[in-house]
Amino acid sequence: MHVYTYSEARQKLAELLDRAAMTGKVLIRRKDGSSFALVPEKISESPLDVPSINAQISTREIVDVVRRGRKRGSS
Repeated sequence: MHVYTYSEARQKLAELLDRAAMTGKVLIRRKDGSSFALVPEKISESPLDVPSINAQISTREIVDVVRRGRKRGSS
């Protein structure tokens, strides 16, 4: 993990952000000794967020397939 001074962080912000993205965490230390962690934000994606496909099937056909599948599963 890399530690930047406050002054370095101001001057090299783009580098600091890139390093945080690569390593997961960067520290910024003030003159008074206090330090702050810069960590990249995790973007949560929905498991339902999938690409669509161009299927030539009607809503009625989809409903029929689902109903047949439910009938087979309940017997």
